[in-house]
Amino acid sequence: MSTQQLPVIVVGAGPAGLAAATHLIERGVEPLVLEAGDKAGAAVREWSHVRLFSTWGEVVDPAAEKLLVPTGWARPDPATYPFGGDWAEQYLQPLADTLGDKVRTSATVTGVSRAGRDRIVDAGREQQPFVVHVEYADGREERILARAVIDASGTWATAGPAGGSGLPALGEKAAAGRINYRVPDLKNPAIRARYAGKRTAVIGSGASAFTALAYLAELAESEDGTGTHAVWILRRGISGSTFGGGTADQLPARGALGLAAKAAVDKGHADAVTGFRTEAFERDADGRLVLVGEDGRRLEPVDEVIVLTGFRPDLSFLSEIRLNLDERLQAPVELAPLIDPNQHSCGTVYPHGHRELSHPEQGVYLVGMKSYGRAPTFLAMTGYEQVRSVAAAIAGDLDSADRVELTLPETGVCGGAGLFDTPDAQQTDGGGCCAAPEPQLVQLAPPAGGGAASEDPSAGGCYGS
Repeated sequence: MSTQQLPVIVVGAGPAGLAAATHLIERGVEPLVLEAGDKAGAAVREWSHVRLFSTWGEVVDPAAEKLLVPTGWARPDPATYPFGGDWAEQYLQPLADTLGDKVRTSATVTGVSRAGRDRIVDAGREQQPFVVHVEYADGREERILARAVIDASGTWATAGPAGGSGLPALGEKAAAGRINYRVPDLKNPAIRARYAGKRTAVIGSGASAFTALAYLAELAESEDGTGTHAVWILRRGISGSTFGGGTADQLPARGALGLAAKAAVDKGHADAVTGFRTEAFERDADGRLVLVGEDGRRLEPVDEVIVLTGFRPDLSFLSEIRLNLDERLQAPVELAPLIDPNQHSCGTVYPHGHRELSHPEQGVYLVGMKSYGRAPTFLAMTGYEQVRSVAAAIAGDLDSADRVELTLPETGVCGGAGLFDTPDAQQTDGGGCCAAPEPQLVQLAPPAGGGAASEDPSAGGCYGS
């Protein structure tokens, strides 16, 4: 069998992975999707309670829709905003069902290499097929040969730590029972009881942190949530971009989410601690957690901590593959300058395809959230355009692969933690910040010109967080 007759392995049956399989089929190329979870969209299902700030019209891949429509599937109202659970059940699962045996679940990819070649061997390397090692839930192992590999496994499984230096804070592992690295589902009675009436620290400055703050504020205003209070911990100061694009955001739900977080602070349900980089978790005499900053400052004790400091790509199973990744973002080097959160919002990243996603190891592509490495806020429509281009390139249609046509919404801030040290970031929205802001507890004033928060706050990273 020639390499061209082998399947293309797609790692991950999430939005980008299933879309990649669909585009490959459209091109006459056989895909095999390997999903570690027991269902398609396993990562999305873990944030099923979080609403996307992209509409149904922006989170359905066009090629996937063409494949689904003959089965009787109809896209939900394109102007409405799905929750993660809606996206998984009403789109991802039907798409996986339509793909049939081209999707395998409970199949974890443990390694990718070239057949008979580790990463240091040059001779005949590009003529060898890829070899993918898979471990199934029942303990079986399999070795699959592949024509190409598309890694759409995302970053959900590797959340960032609380430590301000990018490493876990001292005592963070020991305090794991009091720490949640995901937005909690406060509609779940058991989880709700964990936070009701408690003092909770929320560490992070992105959409997930906004969501957690809005949810905790809603709990505080409910009958069973009396005494609930949040302490919002930011590594940077408060600036004009802290709460996103607000009413100027072309993704209105994303703007409303930032305003909802601000409302949580304005109403007294949360305090904001700025310029605080966590170094250690300690315990007080009652066993509550005390966060200690790198400057030695100790915050008032809290009962729970929600750490929402972003995600990182798991590159461990690609250790025998020759990747060319940016040393900071862990994204493909050609893509990294386009998504650097020090320079861009997610709307200023122009559409890109196979050339920006390529590596020295020809035939390997990191797509979707994983292609962004540590950069935040990824739009589903960006991932769909990526895999359309990659599928065309694998099929040999470079004209189509190079013809990238997609208009992304602009404005709104998707900035990452690196921004807090930028002198230009010294804005004045309710306290301001500077290059090295002094840690302080602040109550924020209402935004200039007013603006209402969403009553049902939309939430979540554009895609996957």
